[in-house]
Amino acid sequence: MAASSTPVAAVGAVAQSLARGAGRGPRESIVSIWRFPAVMEQLRALRGLFACVGCTPRCRRCRERGRAASPVPTCAVTLLLQRLQDQEGDRAQAYCELEHVLWEDDSRPPCGVVNRLLTEVSQDLTAAQGVTGNVRMAASNALVALARTHFSLVMAELQGHLKATGEMSKEFVLITLSKLFSCYAPQCISFMWLTLAGLRSVVGQVKSGQTLRIACAVVKQWSEGVKFHLSSGKQCPWPAMEKEQIYENLHQLFSVVRNWQDCKEEKDKKAILGAVAAMMAVLLQEEMHREQVWEHLLWLGHLCQEVQDTFRVAKSLSIFLEALEGVECVIPKDKFLAITSAVFYQLSDETKQHSETDKAELTHCILLQARICPEETVLFLQSQLGSERECGCVAALGLLGALARSDDPVMTEKLPQVAEAVQCLCSDLRIWVRRAILHFIKDMLSANARSCSAWDVVGHIFSEFSRTTGRRAAGDLSAQEAQKEGTLQELCMDILGSLDVSVSGMSKLLWPRLLLYVVPAQYTGMLIPVSHCIQALAQREDLTEQQTEELDSHFISSIFQGPMLTPQTLLARLLVVAGSPFAGSKLQAAALLLMQNLHSRIHGAVGAIWAAEIPLLLQYLEGKDESVLDSAEWEHHLLKFLRASLETVEDEAWTEALSCELSRWLSSSPRSSGEKSFLYKALGTVLGACKEVLHIQEKLLQHLEEANAEEPSEAQGMISLLSHAAESNFHTVLDTLTMFASRLCKGQNAKISRQKEMELDSRRAQATRSALILAHGSLALRASKEQLLARLEGDIVGNILLLYSCSCWDLQNKLALVQSITDLSSAFQAVGDSACFNLSLKGKLLEILMDLLKRYYLGIPVSPVPLKVVLALEQLSKLKPSLENKHISEMLVLCCKNIVTHPSAGMMLKIRKSQQAAQYLQLLQTSLKALARLMMVLLETESNRGFFQNIVHVLQRSITSDNVWERKRALQTCSQLLAACEECGRGDACKHFGSLVGLLAPLTCDPMPTSRQLAVTCLSSLLRIQAKVTNTAIETGDIRSMCERLNDCSTACQLQTSSKIARIVCRNFPLEHTTDFVMAIKDTFQKAKGTRVRAAGKWLITFLQMYGKDINRDELLILYTLRSCTFFPQQSAFMPFVFQAVVILTRCHAEDTIDNFSRLPRPTESETWKRITEFCLRRWRR
Repeated sequence: MAASSTPVAAVGAVAQSLARGAGRGPRESIVSIWRFPAVMEQLRALRGLFACVGCTPRCRRCRERGRAASPVPTCAVTLLLQRLQDQEGDRAQAYCELEHVLWEDDSRPPCGVVNRLLTEVSQDLTAAQGVTGNVRMAASNALVALARTHFSLVMAELQGHLKATGEMSKEFVLITLSKLFSCYAPQCISFMWLTLAGLRSVVGQVKSGQTLRIACAVVKQWSEGVKFHLSSGKQCPWPAMEKEQIYENLHQLFSVVRNWQDCKEEKDKKAILGAVAAMMAVLLQEEMHREQVWEHLLWLGHLCQEVQDTFRVAKSLSIFLEALEGVECVIPKDKFLAITSAVFYQLSDETKQHSETDKAELTHCILLQARICPEETVLFLQSQLGSERECGCVAALGLLGALARSDDPVMTEKLPQVAEAVQCLCSDLRIWVRRAILHFIKDMLSANARSCSAWDVVGHIFSEFSRTTGRRAAGDLSAQEAQKEGTLQELCMDILGSLDVSVSGMSKLLWPRLLLYVVPAQYTGMLIPVSHCIQALAQREDLTEQQTEELDSHFISSIFQGPMLTPQTLLARLLVVAGSPFAGSKLQAAALLLMQNLHSRIHGAVGAIWAAEIPLLLQYLEGKDESVLDSAEWEHHLLKFLRASLETVEDEAWTEALSCELSRWLSSSPRSSGEKSFLYKALGTVLGACKEVLHIQEKLLQHLEEANAEEPSEAQGMISLLSHAAESNFHTVLDTLTMFASRLCKGQNAKISRQKEMELDSRRAQATRSALILAHGSLALRASKEQLLARLEGDIVGNILLLYSCSCWDLQNKLALVQSITDLSSAFQAVGDSACFNLSLKGKLLEILMDLLKRYYLGIPVSPVPLKVVLALEQLSKLKPSLENKHISEMLVLCCKNIVTHPSAGMMLKIRKSQQAAQYLQLLQTSLKALARLMMVLLETESNRGFFQNIVHVLQRSITSDNVWERKRALQTCSQLLAACEECGRGDACKHFGSLVGLLAPLTCDPMPTSRQLAVTCLSSLLRIQAKVTNTAIETGDIRSMCERLNDCSTACQLQTSSKIARIVCRNFPLEHTTDFVMAIKDTFQKAKGTRVRAAGKWLITFLQMYGKDINRDELLILYTLRSCTFFPQQSAFMPFVFQAVVILTRCHAEDTIDNFSRLPRPTESETWKRITEFCLRRWRR
């Protein structure tokens, strides 16, 4: 071995032998030597040799030599080494294989092989050129693997390279040294001072570039290793002398690194920063070097500001500050502020987009500084609050909030001082400052609520919410600004909603202060978090009996404008929110929860009923999506809950006070607000529970006078107020209504001033009269039987007619009158059949309705008046006793004229082209359905069993009209009427079977497809009614498929399908209605045109072909009817069918037919008829 080993290898072998002698095996770590003082002394003596031997690099010593012979047996390491020495194959691959072999547990090459391997690796590792980076990295990895068994030899080799002064690359030497420390840190400790000395040599030779950055990384790594072992609390591995050498080498290394301060590259700066911070952290451990550290703090701060990588800056500073926190020393204030300013500059630099990780690391640095110098840190941050730079102020607020969250006892003491400083920023309008203040409040409340005693932070949250609401409502913000204000609103709600009421002092801070923010409307959106807070306090039983009067009076007056907070004020506000249709289910639920939790402050009697009812209301809200929540149904539930609560209270004074509070809310609410509609109903419900007549009248008259009925919502509000109040105080409300109505009407002989006359003729007065007319109808619907019978004719109807007489020309008044007649008729029906309506009064109301129909016939294109009138007539017709037949017939004709006959074809074309086409057409459809219902009511109520004939007679004119739209409307009415008759089992239609079939048959070929379908629908209903009446089965065939074929555009196909339908209908035709059928066909021949005439003729021929032999007794009348057709114009369309019909009759009943020819009256015979009869006679004679 001596012949082949270098001095370095020899020294390494000695070190290894010493280690084996001290440990229990060949692989035991060199750290175990520390337990043997004698061995340690010998090893320290050898350290000097390492320094000397390392001065001559192995690569230079062995460059000229060939491969040395070795007595060691051939193994895997030897084979790979030979490949490397012989330059065979891929060197990087060879090194990788060698690394794999060296990491195996049983791999321990002998020193001779190690010597040769170190020679070969060193050549590649330190070559100035000619070796690729892959080969160098692979060689480095192999060297690290070799250190597993020969650490001292590898370390000695690397130390020599560090101190070498020739032309060689030290980049991968440093990389290998770093890897050794990562893998074998305990073994590296013994070589610490040597390594630091070697690093000092390397650092002095480079100024920038990759080697500098790697050297800095190694310096940082080894410095952190020194710091760790110095502060770990274990027995120091170095004697005092060696420890001093480590500090001295580190100090000298630190001095050399200072020469790099002028480097320009960002990567170099980051590397230097990390190394400097790590070295300073070590030097802080020794008192004699601290002064030097203080001297360089300003440079460190300057370097921190120059480096762009925020995370690297924060990490490096954290290393230094953590070390500074661990030593007991006083840092100079100017030096400390330099570091604080550097960190704050990084955090508040608006040109940098910091990630959350960067911000967290920088904040950690400030927290460390606050633990080191709390007073100076807080004062520095407070000084930044007044900065004109918005980002600086925001950063200071964020850091103060982080300090508040830190739970540091020293910071807890300073929180009141900090809160007072932050309070001065409350008037700042900058959006990010306002946001930062809110976050600071959140941090402070989560830490210690007692520290907020000097500043009403809860009040600031609400005032900020109100400010954002006002700014957004003003409408002068851009979309981006409005979004930011909305984010602030959400933040306010989040802060209050996330408060932990278990935090010390939180209950006292919140209660009863929160009550003051329940009532003002500008804080409505905050009710959800307020509800959560109060519910949490209630669960902790912290809702003490402390009154709001115990709070500072100045605070109350500044926050709560208006009357003092009373139970009625509180309840009124919560009811308004719960009933608002625009609040949303979450806000409504919050209002209900507040009621439940504050029931004892509202009234002692409601606790039990609210505990039972409010959960049901909440359950209703939870089961409904906001998009499908029925506001009317919800209001019904809520008002029912209010009514039950008032019945439980039974306190007149308390109830009157609640009505006064609701009245105040109603008077002050904007007319366009969604809550006003509910307020009218709520006030009416509360007045209904009151007993004092004067109080009820006072409030009703107040709001009837205040309301502007020109606005539909206000008019409806008046009606709702009166209706809900009348449920329990019907007579009082009706008397008040009568009193108020009399003020709006001119007396017959009264003399009034010109100003008063103008007021009564104003639009507002007219609108008010319309609303009062509707209110009377609504009152009638809510009245009991006794109340209605006592006051319907004299007061209710009398007031309605009086109010109508003052504005009978006004459209809204007319609609109101019609609606009120509908309502009172429905109310009277509910009384029961035993009550009979005043016949003369019924006639008067009918006269008014008929007059309206006459005025609106052929008036505006489509008006809602006819529909409203028909609906009113439907209800009025149900009242007993029935009207005379002439009145009913006139009414029926007028209704059909307004709804079926009108509008004309030209008007329909204009309607379909108008923008309101859908609205008009929908109104027409609704009117037709209403007309059909009216006809059905008349059939049911009239004692005259022949009334159905009147209906057929009225519809006949429209069914045979030339107006396709009129025919369609008539068919729609007919189909609905027949469907109703079929459903009710009425057989009236069967008595007019022939007439209806004769009218409907031609329309199966109407030009309009919808009319064709409707005609078949009517015929189907007629057949089913006939079957029920006669109790027989009908043969309808596949009539549904025939309906589909009627949609064909081909006239021939339509006629063919119509003939098939004719055969189906005729199979079920009662022959006693033959003449009615023929008469109806005659009307079609006379009035119709085109395909309808041909369809009528085909139906006539089909019928005669099927039943010609069975209608002998009706033959004379049929011939008479057919003869009359010969006098009609345009005979070419139908005369072939007349001729064919006469021929069929002659063939079926020849003698009778010839005889009947002579019996027909002769003076009126036409030439056409003469030719027909002559043809038949000649044929008969043959």
